[in-house]
Amino acid sequence: MKALKLLSLASILLGTLAQAQELDLASRVKPLPAANRFAVDGYFVWCGAPVKGPDGKYHLFYSRWPVSVGFAPGWAIHSEIAYAVSDKPEGPYKHVNVALPPRGINPATGRKYWDADVTHNANAFFHNGKYCLYYMGNYGDGKDYPTHRNHQRVGVAIAENPAGPWKRLDQPIIDITDDKKSFDSLCTTNPAACVRPDGGVLVIYKAVQHVEGKVMGGNVLFGAAVADKPEGPYTKKTGHIFESEKPGKHWMVAEDPFIWFSKKYGNRYYAAARDVVGTFSGAAGGICLFQSDNGLDWKPAANPKVIGDSYPLEGGGTSTARIERPFILLENDEPTYLFGAADGYMKAGKISTNVQIPFGPQP
Repeated sequence: MKALKLLSLASILLGTLAQAQELDLASRVKPLPAANRFAVDGYFVWCGAPVKGPDGKYHLFYSRWPVSVGFAPGWAIHSEIAYAVSDKPEGPYKHVNVALPPRGINPATGRKYWDADVTHNANAFFHNGKYCLYYMGNYGDGKDYPTHRNHQRVGVAIAENPAGPWKRLDQPIIDITDDKKSFDSLCTTNPAACVRPDGGVLVIYKAVQHVEGKVMGGNVLFGAAVADKPEGPYTKKTGHIFESEKPGKHWMVAEDPFIWFSKKYGNRYYAAARDVVGTFSGAAGGICLFQSDNGLDWKPAANPKVIGDSYPLEGGGTSTARIERPFILLENDEPTYLFGAADGYMKAGKISTNVQIPFGPQP
C-alpha cells in the first residue's frame, strides 16, 4: 500500500512537471512601454534580431531602407541589414553601421553577387565565439520588383565582432531546386536558424514554386535544411512545416518564423510565426507558436496563441499595429522579450519601427 502511494505521488509530480514544461507565452505578455521602440530617422526599420554577446551588450541586426522609396516594393529593392547596440535588452538601441551593404560585382566572375543589391530578413545567433547572421539577398535592376523578388536566396555572414568585418559567401547556402515541380524552384527567403542539440544548425526557410506563365509563381511554403556548421554545406530535408490540417485556398498561412530549441520546455524545438489568416491561433495577423520534436515535423503548440491582432500598452490602451518578423530574446532558456516590426506599409503616415514587448515569468 505504501509503495502504491509513493508511485501515485511520483505520477502526480511527473504530471505536474510535464504540465509546467508547456510553454505559454500569451500568459507572459506584458504591456509595451512607450520607450521600447527602435527607430531611425528617414528609414523604414524592419526585422530585428537581438543577440546577447559575451560582452554583456545586446546587439540588434535589422533591415532598413529609405522612406523616400516607399515601403513596398522598396523593401525588396533597396533594403540593407544594419547593426545597433544597447546596454539593456529593451534599449535604447543606437545605430552603429551597415552590416551587409550592397556589394555589386564579383571580380572573379564579372557578374553580380547573388546578394549584390539587397540584404533583408536578418536572423542571428552567437555560436562558438562567432556571430552568425542569416539573411535573404537578391539582385536586379533597381526598379523591377519581380526580378528582385524572384532572385531572393538564403545566405549567412559570419563575424567575430558584431560591428564586423563580416565574411560573406560567394554562393547562397540555400539555393532554389532545379526541379520546377519543387516547392522551392523559384525563390528561397526568410531564413530562421538555430543551433541543434548536437551542435549543428537547423534552418527553416520560406519558398515559392515556379509556375509556368505566372511571374510570381505559386503558393508560399516552408522547407528545412541542416548543416554541421553555419557555413554549410546544407542538406535539404522533407517534413511538414506550418501546414494546416485542413488546407484552404489561402496562398500563405504562416510567415516570418523565429525558431529555437528549448531544453527547459519539453526538450523540443519551438517556432514563433505570424499567423497570416488566423489558421492556428484564431487571431489573423497575430503571432502563433509551433512545436516540433525533430525540427522537421511541426504542429501548433499546446498554447498556440502568443499575441492577437492587438497588444496592451503600458499606461493603458492597446495597439493595433500588428507585429511582424517576430524574434524572441532568450536568456538562460527563458523568453524575455518579443522583438517585432510594427507600423508597416506607412499606414496613416506611420513609419515602421522595431518594438520590444516584455515577457513576464511563466505562471
